[in-house]
Amino acid sequence: MKFSLDGAGPLGHSWIERDIASLSPSYSREYALVVDHAQGSEVWDVDGRRFIDFMAGVAVLNVGHRHPYVQAAVEEQLGKFWHICLSDFFYPQAVTLAEKLQSIAPMDGATQVYFGNSGTEAVEAAIKLAMYNTGRTRFIGFMGAFHGRTLGSLSFTASKAVQRANYMAGVKVYHVPYPNAYRPVLAGPPDESYGHIVVDYIEEQLFRNILSPTDVAGILIEPVQGEGGYVIPAPGFFPRLRELCDRYGILLMVDEIQSGAGRTGHWWAVEHENVQPDILCFAKGIGSGMPIGGIIARKELMTWGPGSHGSTYGGNPVAAASALATLEVIEREGLRQQAIDSGEFIQDALIEMETRHPSIGQVRGRGLMLGIEFVKDRHTKERAVDLRNHVIQRAFEMGLLLIPCGVNALRMTPPLNIERPLIEEGLHLFEQALTEAEARFL
Repeated sequence: MKFSLDGAGPLGHSWIERDIASLSPSYSREYALVVDHAQGSEVWDVDGRRFIDFMAGVAVLNVGHRHPYVQAAVEEQLGKFWHICLSDFFYPQAVTLAEKLQSIAPMDGATQVYFGNSGTEAVEAAIKLAMYNTGRTRFIGFMGAFHGRTLGSLSFTASKAVQRANYMAGVKVYHVPYPNAYRPVLAGPPDESYGHIVVDYIEEQLFRNILSPTDVAGILIEPVQGEGGYVIPAPGFFPRLRELCDRYGILLMVDEIQSGAGRTGHWWAVEHENVQPDILCFAKGIGSGMPIGGIIARKELMTWGPGSHGSTYGGNPVAAASALATLEVIEREGLRQQAIDSGEFIQDALIEMETRHPSIGQVRGRGLMLGIEFVKDRHTKERAVDLRNHVIQRAFEMGLLLIPCGVNALRMTPPLNIERPLIEEGLHLFEQALTEAEARFL
């Protein structure tokens, strides 16, 4: 058991003991939070302790816990019917949601939507569609990526070795460095953008020596790398990648599972890059915690016929009602702009903290998808892993929910509608935890 029991009350301890005896040890828990109820951007545990939520169920609850409009939509649908199977029959809830997703798709021209239940299923659908449409079977992914844990998506996941240990790859994927200018892996001219260096590596090294581009069905990438550290791609990378895909007939597939649904201030993070994908994967923030995911793809790519892919529960009417209501809340309440405003407020506060906290190596992000990387020394950039872990644990004990990303970073992904006083209170708790951690580890 890697996590600490510190911070849990007596009821929490009791539930954790029962959990350990009953549930799979493959779940990786961060700390001893045992939830009783939640509302908005606040969570209460079974012992009555209150927490400010700066992680939103891993960037799922974009409109907060139990938003009344979303809850009402779910309750209304529960009063009608819960399931019938979209693969075999029809219902308005799936159609209405698909039409809404089409209206906000980051591609020109006609699109179509496929529904599954989760992010990993969305990635699996993208993989299969790319294979089916192109007739090719190989792919390119990125180091540090997380795309899911089922065998196809796991073939792309490259953020932690433990996630791949003892499993064979389901798909042939060639991994290249993510365009992380803060920690470049590839050498190149000092005056050239690291984004260009990465694309040059794909074309001049990978395609020349190992992999024929005519064998590549698609390139799958996160517009903001999530599990890998909340990394913003280097300038110029995405336009060059789009050009590369167009030149060789490769599909550009973007994983917006964590970055979508308004989290970065646009509906989709790829919109910051001024390029259009061929296939987009969505889940998490779309459904406000209800299990739904899927893909939006250019209509001309949707060449697969009936039975080529499907799902018993995908696009479930209750989940679809929740997703449609969530998107409506984001639109009606101006939450994309609020994500920008709140994100700028938090970034400004964190950058100001940098002046008195030498462990902050880099603050980065877009909207309310924010990452903080901790280092022992800003010049050497030696990773401060123990310090990061201590910050997260102490913040929890003080009443703030944070989670890690990358080797030595943490993420801040509160609900898009979090109130400013809660942001200020959360930042105060964060700095308290950071001050303690630096006193111990620096």
